[in-house]
Amino acid sequence: MKEIELKFQVPVERRAGVDAAVAANGLPRRMRLQAAYVDTPERLLASEGMALRVRREGRLWVQTLKGAAADGLTRAEHNVPLGGGAAVPVPDPARHAGTPIGDRLIALTEASPRADLRVLFRTDILRRTRLMRLRGGAEVELAFDAGRILANDRHLPVQELEIELKSGSSAAVIETARRWVPRHGLWLDTRTKAERGDMLARGQAQAAARQARPVALDKAMTRDDAWREVLRACTEQITVNASQIADGLHGDEHVHQLRVGLRRLRSAQALFEVDREALAPVWDVSARALFQRLGEVRDHAVTEGEFAAELDAALQAAAFGEGTSAGTSAEPSLAAPKAPMVLARDVVRAPAVQLLLLDLLAVGIAPAPAEPDAEPPLRDQLAKRLDRWHRRAAADAKRFAELDDEARHRLRKRIKRLRYAVEFSASLFAQRKVRRYLKPLRALQERLGALNDITVAMATYSGLRDTDPRAWFALGWLAARRERVIKEARGDLRGFAKAARFWRRD
Repeated sequence: MKEIELKFQVPVERRAGVDAAVAANGLPRRMRLQAAYVDTPERLLASEGMALRVRREGRLWVQTLKGAAADGLTRAEHNVPLGGGAAVPVPDPARHAGTPIGDRLIALTEASPRADLRVLFRTDILRRTRLMRLRGGAEVELAFDAGRILANDRHLPVQELEIELKSGSSAAVIETARRWVPRHGLWLDTRTKAERGDMLARGQAQAAARQARPVALDKAMTRDDAWREVLRACTEQITVNASQIADGLHGDEHVHQLRVGLRRLRSAQALFEVDREALAPVWDVSARALFQRLGEVRDHAVTEGEFAAELDAALQAAAFGEGTSAGTSAEPSLAAPKAPMVLARDVVRAPAVQLLLLDLLAVGIAPAPAEPDAEPPLRDQLAKRLDRWHRRAAADAKRFAELDDEARHRLRKRIKRLRYAVEFSASLFAQRKVRRYLKPLRALQERLGALNDITVAMATYSGLRDTDPRAWFALGWLAARRERVIKEARGDLRGFAKAARFWRRD
């Protein structure tokens, strides 16, 4: 059995409104759900994307095993009714034998000598549900959950809306979400209760930032098949990081990885020559605005974090720090001009961004187009574009010393696009040769990234020149650092120029 659903967090101030909207002036069912989730102390199941629980639904107990899929909506699910009784039944993986996910769980536990399943956390939820019939005959169930997740002496409030497909096309879930998200200020949360409960049991406030996962393409794939595989990987990186940011508990790396996911998706669109109309809802003003606003968040983090401490130390060592005792300063730290604070949480929670995420999911599950006309092998198509992109980047790299900041930034974007394209295509070529090519490419990207950060900081501190004489020192310090990075980049540029193009046939 497959469960197709999306989960959304409900702002505290919107809880009553969502509850009333689900009730819809009727008498929909409201049930208390009390569940115990089990795993090994080493989190064997969680590491494999599985969750095993026993849950009391009214008077009956049900054991459920779930496993994640790659499209952001679908989860494998198998339920086993266990009857009534006051005592919590002991979970048993064997109850799921004979199902793909159950056999996978059994093999996993049997292969581990320490597969000691135990209750790690519990949930206590009041659920209100409503069944909705949509145009075309599809049915979705709305479930508003309010309650708590409990682990040891800690608890986490729950107030979320689930939209689950009961019959019809999975697009019905997204269609319903598009109406409810802007109306109630909801935001997409890819984390399940099991994932949130596991973090609570660990005492972990936030999940690690989701980096790009490897993509495995097959030579027999059509270009559209390959595009969809890459699209799903990019969407996963984008939505998982967006979920954590929207929660409000996140780090700079979550913001960075969300921007990386957006950049990778744009690179994939160009690599596979996807018709712009196919992504029209995605790459519109909202997507560009999201990337730009998150860029402002990251630029603030770079200026206030990476450079601030080193710059203050340099100021302390220079004439600006004379006459002060060790570890103190006669003046407050040199601060960048204060722009209106941009909170990544608020950026991602915005309805336009949430609709953008839904658009991405919709593109990923859209029906495949008709069988394409005869086309060259996928490997040859990608090799042609990789060669063209390499030559463009190499041309700028050869005259790097002559480029201004804008041209160097353009080269950096070309290098990033080339790197992502190589990573997407890697499985179609000899791995050893791909690794050789990627090593100098990644090194050059990092160097150009450091150069870009310096340029951003210089632009920021330029705003203080007329009000704080220390800004001139800061600009000189940054200029010297920039020249050093440019000099160090020469080796990376030579390495990139010498890199053998693995896509060329011998």
